[in-house]
Amino acid sequence: MARSLPFDRATVAKTLAGFAVAAIVLSLVASQFGLAEVAETLAGADLRWLAVGCLSTTLCLVLWGKAWHIVLRVAGVEVPFRRLVGTYFAATFANYVTPLGQAGGEPFIAYVLSRDTDASYEESLASVVTADLLNLLPFFSFSAVGLSVLLAQSSLPGAAQSLAVGLLAMAVGVPLFVGVAWRYRERVRAGVLRLVRPLAGVIGRLSVERVATRLDELYESFGRIARDRRALVAAVAFAYAGWVFFALPLYFAGRTLAVPAIDPLLVLFVVPASTLAGLTPSPGGTGGVELALVALLVALTPVSNAVALSVALVYRVMSYWFALVVGGMAAVGVVARS
Repeated sequence: MARSLPFDRATVAKTLAGFAVAAIVLSLVASQFGLAEVAETLAGADLRWLAVGCLSTTLCLVLWGKAWHIVLRVAGVEVPFRRLVGTYFAATFANYVTPLGQAGGEPFIAYVLSRDTDASYEESLASVVTADLLNLLPFFSFSAVGLSVLLAQSSLPGAAQSLAVGLLAMAVGVPLFVGVAWRYRERVRAGVLRLVRPLAGVIGRLSVERVATRLDELYESFGRIARDRRALVAAVAFAYAGWVFFALPLYFAGRTLAVPAIDPLLVLFVVPASTLAGLTPSPGGTGGVELALVALLVALTPVSNAVALSVALVYRVMSYWFALVVGGMAAVGVVARS
């Protein structure tokens, strides 16, 4: 079945509006914190550390792409790793420009894989979702380690307690939900289809048969990777290694601006906690992530609001804007190829 790219004019308009609103919010915040101090802090940036942070982001995406490559290979989707890396960068771009995040990359990469290989769109999407779930495991593990270290050192400040509670709820709830959904997959499948059936008569593009096919493909993909223990271990190992390089740019941002208060153990909690703000309705959580980083850094380190904002902005250049530019170039190549 032919499919179009998962972007339209409405999505582009929402994306641009989201960037505009986020830019206004950050400008207002910078003016409140002291624009002169922010500018002065940024002016002393060591560009060598900035480059190291961008390299860390690149390694992160390559390692996560390798985890995807392993899962796809188990699913019978054969794609050369060199080509898949470009596709993964393009999928990252799709995720990062989509409001609410993580909503555009999966359909995009499934679309590309279905055109590049013999796999169907549904098979490709199921494999991609499986790989994404594996990449979530380090998020919970590292956030739990970081939170444990902070609690062992001192009591958690009130400003960070709500994010800590949210992280703890996700760390326990999401794996539990996935485990229950897998253990009782037949009941879950039947329950989902019961919910879809009345909606299918109202929403023309929704059909019970299509949802049933998606669920079957997803469960089959889970089963294949679960049976291949060696591939599962390898994929999880690459996912964990990638997450280390995903978190390190915050430490490198501190080095870029000569802020010694930011240590590697701190970023294990701060980075996942700030990503919860990525659920804000803006591309890549722009605005929300920066403000969450400022609140956490001020609460957990002896830095001013202006310095914390400067570190947050540099970190986002390394981890978000750099990936957005590189991913955008990859997306152009992928679309032209497909």
